[in-house]
Amino acid sequence: MTPRKTIMTRQFSMVFIVFAVFFTVSTLYAPYPFSWLAKLVPMAILIFIAVRSSSNGKDYLLVTALVFSALGDFLLDYDREGWFVFGLGAFLIAQIFYIFSFSPLQKKHLGWVGAYVFYGIGMFLLIKTQLGELLIPVVVYMTILLLMGISALTSRRSNIWLIVGGLSFVVSDSLIAIDKFYLSFETSHLFIMMTYYFAQYSLTRGYFTNQ
Repeated sequence: MTPRKTIMTRQFSMVFIVFAVFFTVSTLYAPYPFSWLAKLVPMAILIFIAVRSSSNGKDYLLVTALVFSALGDFLLDYDREGWFVFGLGAFLIAQIFYIFSFSPLQKKHLGWVGAYVFYGIGMFLLIKTQLGELLIPVVVYMTILLLMGISALTSRRSNIWLIVGGLSFVVSDSLIAIDKFYLSFETSHLFIMMTYYFAQYSLTRGYFTNQ
């Protein structure tokens, strides 16, 4: 595979981490004015890194995934209840672009693929009675999310960053589902954002890691 030149330097990583930690900690004091803007800064940094690191058209599949993730971030932070379905839709599109960006896939890590499947079934059984009219949208999103995690695991360019990135994204969205549909806990947003930003960073870094 042709090596990829990336600007994911230590300096850019530190800037991302600073802004990601700032917003994550600030969730303890939410809501506050323009919180959506603070939430978008780390994603803007990753989008900038991905655009500058892109060398061909397929790389922009990843860029598009990051852009739709940022859109989902805005929708969910600006009006978490009223725009939840729209935020879910934006992240659904993001996951689809992630899947395409990770192709081609290979038959490997099949045991872990099975673990993803069983985990998805277990999570669905845990929250299904509380989904109501959101049953179909949530099930569709859960399915695509798990496929993204599996794609990161079985991609031909798969590496530790892609694998843990996909897993962390599943954990983050699982925490959202548990908080919204099963058992809400006070510091949920803290753990949701920690795992979410780590996932986005890891997927971006893993995609552009030379192999």
